Amino acid sequence: MAGEDEFLEKNFVVSTTESTSQVVPPLDQEHGHDSSHDSESESDSHSEPTFEPTTTSKEVGLHQNATTTATEAVDLERSGTRASSTVEYSVFSPGMKRYIVIAASCAGFFSPISSQIYFPAMNTLAKDLNVSISLINLTMTSYMIFQGIAPVFIGDFADNAGRRPAYFICFIIYLGANVGLALQNSYAALFVLRCMQSAGSSTTIALSAGVIADIASVAERGSYMGFVTAGSLLGPALGPVIGGLLSQYLGWRSIFWFLFIIAAAWLIQFILFYPETGRKIVSNGSIPPPKWNMSLISYIKSRKEVSEEDRLAAESTLPCAPRKLSFPNPLPTLAIVLQKDTAVLLITNSIFFAGFYDVAVAITSLYSEIYGLNDLEIGLCYLPFGAGSALAAFANGKLLDVNYRRIATQLGLPVQRNRHTDLKNFPIEKARLQIAFPLILGAIALIIVFGWVLDYGVHVAAPTIITFFMGFCLTGSFNTVSTLLIDLYPNKAATATAGSNITRCLLGAGATAVIEPMLTAMGAGWCYTFIALVMLATTPLLFILINYGPKWREERRLRELAD
Repeated sequence: MAGEDEFLEKNFVVSTTESTSQVVPPLDQEHGHDSSHDSESESDSHSEPTFEPTTTSKEVGLHQNATTTATEAVDLERSGTRASSTVEYSVFSPGMKRYIVIAASCAGFFSPISSQIYFPAMNTLAKDLNVSISLINLTMTSYMIFQGIAPVFIGDFADNAGRRPAYFICFIIYLGANVGLALQNSYAALFVLRCMQSAGSSTTIALSAGVIADIASVAERGSYMGFVTAGSLLGPALGPVIGGLLSQYLGWRSIFWFLFIIAAAWLIQFILFYPETGRKIVSNGSIPPPKWNMSLISYIKSRKEVSEEDRLAAESTLPCAPRKLSFPNPLPTLAIVLQKDTAVLLITNSIFFAGFYDVAVAITSLYSEIYGLNDLEIGLCYLPFGAGSALAAFANGKLLDVNYRRIATQLGLPVQRNRHTDLKNFPIEKARLQIAFPLILGAIALIIVFGWVLDYGVHVAAPTIITFFMGFCLTGSFNTVSTLLIDLYPNKAATATAGSNITRCLLGAGATAVIEPMLTAMGAGWCYTFIALVMLATTPLLFILINYGPKWREERRLRELAD
């Protein structure tokens, strides 16, 4: 430990003697660049015109305070923090934050459940549409391909136009696709509409990650990511069970009507209550959003509480013109994927994700062949896998926050929740990935054991219990990578997560396409041993990221400053 402390002190010493009364404005929350007009920004925030006293003096004072807070927040957003700031990272109340996280977690539930709920009905669909099971499997592969591609277009749009417009577009597409799937009678329609369904639902995971970057500072981000990830991880556990019940008792069309109903319910509450969180739109929540970014309740309240003159006065304090909706652009996502530190992170994560899907997809055929289980029984066997994944999402998030505080304390840095934190000289890669290594090694060992237990036909309880711990380890590693990715790109969280989505989903699609031939040729034991060894071979890349990540991150920051 002494050696580690000496290394940290030597390489990551950060001055903590800065005056806490001085607000240093930032453009890129945790990675922004220095600004030479700090004093000007602060001075301007106190010389802005005040609201006209159209009501009582108390109300005028409240409007002035809100305007000043908004201006300070914008200044803070536009220049990059160098240390913990006196300005709150997010002004949303704890109760509102909880609602935002729960809603984002539920939104992330739709992509995986739409994929997994389909499994029990595949044989029935093949029979009703008079096609082979191979063609039905192809709709699963195409679903995963679109699951990777669609967020590339929406991620940048969400970071620039706001979360609400992006969510709304995605759910409208998703609802329409489910209606079409419930009514279609041909394979061609099934294939096309499954692609549309994937395009509508898959972006919700990237958007949920963006929301966490909007409202959670780096000191509390691990826990928040754990909560929001839990929703997306319940899909693989609950999807096969729900799909099996609906398909068996109400027919396969009921699956898509079920998805339509729960998505419509989510969209209704979203339209009514969900606030805009995008930091380029509302900063830390202090700036009123444009009309199309407002929830219905917020819009009604704003019309009642603020006069037109007050609204115009508030808008006049903003340092830039209102943003216009931009056409979705995939290039920023591709640019992030090609960064050295991001590429190392995404390659490793994609390999682990492929291993996760190689286990999840093969359970159906292996349990049916080895243990003679029916669709409903197989669906129930997915529950431990999902339960372990959900538990990991919560537990791992807490561990990430604890390890962050531990290293910050070693460096003599103050740890403040809901405050901007400078990561320029902080080893965030080390703070996050230290938690991942035990989980990765555990997952590799469990995958090998899982394969050989199936190969020898051990009682079904054995592989089912193993999948619980396997889900815990694999999901913990995914959550760690997702949190680190947001730490690296806090202002482009949805765009960066979209980059993660495209790499892991495309590799996952390839993994699902080859797992059955591999099992046939190699047997379960050697097949999963091979998969585990591939995962082990990529693990050293994370050590490279810990050692060179801070340097690569600083090089990127300097390039952005030069541009």
